[in-house]
Amino acid sequence: MLSELNIRNIAVIRSADLRFAPGFNVLTGETGAGKSILIGAIGAVLGLRTPKELIRTGEDQASVSALFTGLSPAARENLAMLGVEGGEEIQLSRTITPDSTTCRINGQAVTAAQMRRVGALLINIHGQMDNQLLAFSETHRQFVDSYGGLQDELRAYAALFDVYRALEERLRALTTGSRERERRLDLLRYQTGEIAAAALCAGEEETLQARRRVIRGAEQLTKWLAETRSMLSGTDEADGADALLQRAAAELSRAGEMMPELSALSQKLESFSYEVQDAAEQVRDALVALEFDPRELDAIEERLDLIGRLRKKYGATVEEILAYYEAAAAELAELENADFSAEELIGRRDEALRQATDAAAALTVRRRGAGEAFSARVREQLADLDMPNATFSVQFTPAALTETGADTVEFLLSVNPGEAPKALSKIASGGEMSRIMLAIKNVISGIDDIGTLIFDEVDAGISGRAAQKVGAKLRAAARDRQILCVTHLAQVAAFADRHLLIEKRVQDGRTYTDVEPLDREARVRELARIMSGETVTQTALQSAAELLDFSCGG
Repeated sequence: MLSELNIRNIAVIRSADLRFAPGFNVLTGETGAGKSILIGAIGAVLGLRTPKELIRTGEDQASVSALFTGLSPAARENLAMLGVEGGEEIQLSRTITPDSTTCRINGQAVTAAQMRRVGALLINIHGQMDNQLLAFSETHRQFVDSYGGLQDELRAYAALFDVYRALEERLRALTTGSRERERRLDLLRYQTGEIAAAALCAGEEETLQARRRVIRGAEQLTKWLAETRSMLSGTDEADGADALLQRAAAELSRAGEMMPELSALSQKLESFSYEVQDAAEQVRDALVALEFDPRELDAIEERLDLIGRLRKKYGATVEEILAYYEAAAAELAELENADFSAEELIGRRDEALRQATDAAAALTVRRRGAGEAFSARVREQLADLDMPNATFSVQFTPAALTETGADTVEFLLSVNPGEAPKALSKIASGGEMSRIMLAIKNVISGIDDIGTLIFDEVDAGISGRAAQKVGAKLRAAARDRQILCVTHLAQVAAFADRHLLIEKRVQDGRTYTDVEPLDREARVRELARIMSGETVTQTALQSAAELLDFSCGG
């Protein structure tokens, strides 16, 4: 569960250190106090996209850290599969600057994508936007597949479908109209012929450029090398280093007859003279290499110009040009043998289609079974949410093969006795949609191992007895996992195990948001404020106290 949340310089929240308890945690506050910013901060530490505008005005950076404790063995196993090792707790942190963002897990830097994968195992956030997802049948399918645990079957089917689709595309490319095919053949023949005629070699361009630099600098290089050779070998007018070393060695040799310890030095100088001679020979060879036919530079320039023209067409380097040639030659060979290739591909395509169709049929059977069990569980949840007459079902319609199977999945709903179920997206009100999503989330949450659920204004569009039912359902669901809920309804907030108040204040011309835990007395005042508005009467306080006693048993 989420035990601690530390926020620094996130929008109007300058500094907040929050402690959350197990069970049902509720957050309330006036509109604009910063409740959505708090949820955004949690999203940031889970690796979700975080704009730099979230940084508090006047600050250089913002940061959020979250401590999760009491991780179950299954959760630890799932985290270990993502490379996160540890005990029963894990620390996530994120620092945001105008130019970059840094994510860390247990102090180790990770990417935002890695943070998202880990965060998805720890928290599930449900906001008002999720209700809109119920308008799309693809979302309905995802819920059913998730409930049925069909991820492995879906991946296996998708792999077969991808093979079929790839073969179908290749076959379509081979059997295009003859005029288009001939145009493609002409283009490929020209391109492969042009590249082949150039007879390129890997690394050739760099070699030519290096030789061109030498030739262009030949005059200066010749001068430097000639002077070096004169210094080493000497000239008609003066001895070079070689002769001087030999003479010095001879003089030391004579001196060694009287001072034997100088003999070794004489031999060393003689060895130096041999090395100087070798260096002089290398300089001479370099001078010879500088001798070139002026036509060589022209040839190099022409060759580099040819390579440059080919690079503009086929790749940034000679290696890329050669790779393009290989691909074009392979396509050319395939098109030139289109009749034979098409016959082979048709057989492979038909077999891939058969395998994908069989896998889709098996997936449909599993999906329909999951849909029946899923709809039964959702109906149970809706009955607890003051929708006892609701009829909820999952309709499956055969469809053409897609990457998700051969079904169209749609939720049907009837809220009044005697009415036939209709498409959920067409008949459900905002309040009904909120309760349906809460029911679905409760059903789905029972099959995963996510320790914390966050509901951001899940009570939108409901009030009265329905709101009380939602609050009771959230409290019941929180027996098995931690729930954080942002709400505007006293009937929901009264059921919380822990109540946090989000307040906005202005100090020295700056806006600040504070988050404070409430004791019983403060909870009564906050519930009264929610029910009656700015003017809190004694009657409102009494009603709030009675609501709290009723919801939480005193």
